[in-house]
Amino acid sequence: MFAIDRTSALPLADQIETRLRALVEAGQLSPGARLPSIRALAAQLGVSPNTVVTAYDRLVAAAVIDSRGTAGFFVRETGTAMPTDALAAGEEQDAVWLVQQNNDLPAGMLPASSGALPLSWLEDAIPATVVQRALAHSAGGMASRCPPQGLPELRERIAMLMRGQGIAVDASRVLTTCGSTHAIDMICRCFVQPGDTVLVEDPGYFLLFDRLREAGARLVAIRRRPDGLDLDQLEAACAEHRPRLLFVQSVLHNPTGWSSSAANLHRVLLLAERHGLLIAEDDVHGHFHPGSPTRLAQLAELRQVIYFSSFCKALSPALRMGYVAADAALLKPLLRAKIHSVLTTGALNEFVLLELLASGRFRKHLDRLQQKLATARGEASRSLRQAGILLDHPGEGGLFLWGAVPRGVDVDVLVKDAYRNGLLLARGAAFAASGAADPHLRFNVVFSQHRRLCEYLQQRLSAAHGALERLRLL
Repeated sequence: MFAIDRTSALPLADQIETRLRALVEAGQLSPGARLPSIRALAAQLGVSPNTVVTAYDRLVAAAVIDSRGTAGFFVRETGTAMPTDALAAGEEQDAVWLVQQNNDLPAGMLPASSGALPLSWLEDAIPATVVQRALAHSAGGMASRCPPQGLPELRERIAMLMRGQGIAVDASRVLTTCGSTHAIDMICRCFVQPGDTVLVEDPGYFLLFDRLREAGARLVAIRRRPDGLDLDQLEAACAEHRPRLLFVQSVLHNPTGWSSSAANLHRVLLLAERHGLLIAEDDVHGHFHPGSPTRLAQLAELRQVIYFSSFCKALSPALRMGYVAADAALLKPLLRAKIHSVLTTGALNEFVLLELLASGRFRKHLDRLQQKLATARGEASRSLRQAGILLDHPGEGGLFLWGAVPRGVDVDVLVKDAYRNGLLLARGAAFAASGAADPHLRFNVVFSQHRRLCEYLQQRLSAAHGALERLRLL
């Protein structure tokens, strides 16, 4: 198809991306044409499959090609015009708008701040044979019912997974959910009353803020530092507001990618015990951590801690499976809330997840993801720094980098201009409970390797720096 130049300073993945894009633009690869498989092109060019994956991922993100599951990769047949307005009126990057954009992207839009992995990274996670085996192990097949708390065998597998993380738990204290958003909803239903004060991280997860406000909660933001919550602020808030609940992400915090230190978590637990504070620990991104981080649920042995996580981001958004773990007294109202809201999770989803955990396939899949994420983080970090983004604390792993624009750059103007140019960026203020101005942007390490993003940022940030210099000299 083409050759690569091993003497060039241009990385191999960039060369493959550039050559394929040129073939498409020249019409030598016509709309609908099937590209070589990852393994076939890697063998032809003498490169690793991961190099081809990187190039294909970038072309999918740029809407040059489409990924069609096991059928392979194809040149995109039709395109959708890029948006002419930066943001729809009245939708200044609120939580719902961001979620909609990330799940229904216009063709050609690069989701540089996405909260999810590219679909091509997850397509092989659940092959059809796994679904077939899962159904074969179900006595009732598609007519099977699922207990509201979850299949006992699946809950035991989840408990085993948690014990491997150092969290002492058995199946009786595990409840399956339709992902982490469902878990947050149930916790709000059970433990938040109108007028209650709830402590949240700043920055933090924007959908959580909206759900708490719907419940009538009064939000008090606690600054999130690279090593965990600001303990002075936490202690002062506990003394002044007598909060009911604290939501915290100990491992690979969203949006920063930071993980709390064991010392910080010990202090959080001491303050929670002193002030009678219930803690909800969100561990949705913990699967992506390459090591053995400390969690609150581990230190507290689930006393006054409701722990929840999900398989949606690491395994499949289509499966919509997550779980909650808590002491019996806390789990009982959560089970009632699940029955009242959705009755039960789908039996098919639970049998499929059981098969994935029991076979060891999930563990192998995570190992591959962590290796690919580590490579992507290194490349994205280098590219963003070269473009002028400030990455003071790049974190220990996972999906996100939390980068600041240089002084004098208007983040809101940059985000709107980026959207007009086919780049979806999420500004720091979107992750602030107060909505206060913030110079940061959240970057997805996979999509932020893309040359189009880095060239755009370098051009815009250099222009802003030049304008500031001219003003300084006046």
